[in-house]
Amino acid sequence: MTDATPVTPAPPSETPDQATEHAGPGETQDLAARGSNRSQRPDSDAFKAFITSGWAPRAALDVEPLPAAPFTVARRAALSARFPGARLVVPAGPLKTRSNDTDYRFRPHSAFAHLTGYGTDQEPDAVLVLHPVEPGTGDAGSDHHAVLYVRPLAARDTEEFYADARYGEFWVGARPSLDDVTTATGVEARHVDELRDALAKDVGAGGVMLLVVAGADEAVEALVEAIRAEAGVDEAAGAAEDQQLSEAEWLARAEAAYRRTDAALVEAVSELRLVKDAHEVEQMREAVAATIAGFEEVVRSLPRAVGHRRGERVIETTFDAHARLEGNTVGYETIAAAGEHATTLHWIRNDGVVRTGELVLLDAGVEVDSLYTADVTRTLPVDGEFTDVQRRVYQAVLDAADAAFAVAVPGARFRDVHAAAMEVIAARLEEWGLLPVSAAESLSPEGQQHRRWMVHGTSHHLGLDVHDCAQARRELYLDGVLEPGMVFTIEPGLYFKADDLAVPAEYRGIGVRIEDDVLVTADGNENLSAALPRRPEDVEAWMARLRG
Repeated sequence: MTDATPVTPAPPSETPDQATEHAGPGETQDLAARGSNRSQRPDSDAFKAFITSGWAPRAALDVEPLPAAPFTVARRAALSARFPGARLVVPAGPLKTRSNDTDYRFRPHSAFAHLTGYGTDQEPDAVLVLHPVEPGTGDAGSDHHAVLYVRPLAARDTEEFYADARYGEFWVGARPSLDDVTTATGVEARHVDELRDALAKDVGAGGVMLLVVAGADEAVEALVEAIRAEAGVDEAAGAAEDQQLSEAEWLARAEAAYRRTDAALVEAVSELRLVKDAHEVEQMREAVAATIAGFEEVVRSLPRAVGHRRGERVIETTFDAHARLEGNTVGYETIAAAGEHATTLHWIRNDGVVRTGELVLLDAGVEVDSLYTADVTRTLPVDGEFTDVQRRVYQAVLDAADAAFAVAVPGARFRDVHAAAMEVIAARLEEWGLLPVSAAESLSPEGQQHRRWMVHGTSHHLGLDVHDCAQARRELYLDGVLEPGMVFTIEPGLYFKADDLAVPAEYRGIGVRIEDDVLVTADGNENLSAALPRRPEDVEAWMARLRG
């Protein structure tokens, strides 16, 4: 890797090279400047004059409106309606250090991506702000006007152009201009240097309320806190303190106070994604299709995996390479769990061997460029055919999944999906003589013995995050009523660990999970991942075909 020393650690009056040179023998060099010790970058005026001159005019970037742009207008309007009079701050997030002065590849915060349409590794440090305006005079008739504060392309006569390893054009390529950002998103773009003054405008007692999506960008959160402190306002101002209020009045005031907190904004941007719009559903279909193709690549790679001392890594890297080629990356760390490793729910070390006669559990998803991800699991016989006991366990899990699909329809509650799957799991365990009580007793809240072999839930919402909408209220998530447009997983499983003395030896070391992505429709549901075989006989035929 090339020297990626940024210029920023040096004192303002010195370049890194100067800071290095000024620390002579016996002198203490500032820690912040030591990263530049390896730098060979010249600092002469002649160099600066030469590198910042003699460039042809920049070719215009090929910028088109983002496919999501027509949909993000409605998303921002829906958020606006929940916070009249408030200034809403949604950061993309900063670059994050991986080690020393190297960064992870950037991924914007999901709320920012949802409300702007930006995906891939676009616009670190950008901040979307919804400014309150007169009711009905904002964007699309809302009560807010959106502005994107970004770091635009720097001129070639600036030090950023050639010396800034994080943002400079010489290092990371040309950034979009303000006009480019507006063209892409349909949102007014301004320089991020204007952010502080824009956030502070009219903030104060009786003035504009300032809320920020917490957890996205610590620096922006600190800025918001500083502005509040300077204005003499408290995020939780207006809490219900009057003890003479009735219970109903107290609850109403407490709810109103909560609506004035950052937590309420975090909750709102999560709940906005519970029901997907048409563009989101299209992106989910693309993510699932790319994921299915990745599973096919894995099946073809199984003979190579069997022959490698880290066969699980052959599977992992096969899928991950496909995800990077056909999408943005994987939506989460790939689980490539062979043999007994399949009984560890989130096995991502993937350093084990892959043996014929055993099963391999592949839980993986492609994240497409828009950042929507699939989440699919199949448990495959390494040599292409299930043994009798493997098939028995697999069929039980499949039957549980089918029962869950049967109730995943409009009007049902989200929790009903899990309950339906658990009825099948408990019944099958009772049939095999593994439960210490009856299935009915185990299914009671006081029982739950069957959960020894499936400790996770059956479903979770899916979208921009693999566990999407995670900050939504319980009454809208677990207790929520299913609506058309909701997308979630159905993923029952059975996991018998190798040292589990509560089951016969023939079951030990077998882990099976089957996971599909389901879209609730007006008249039922659609299995988005149905093209990936599920029945054991279909899995065997599919594997045989792919392996020739």
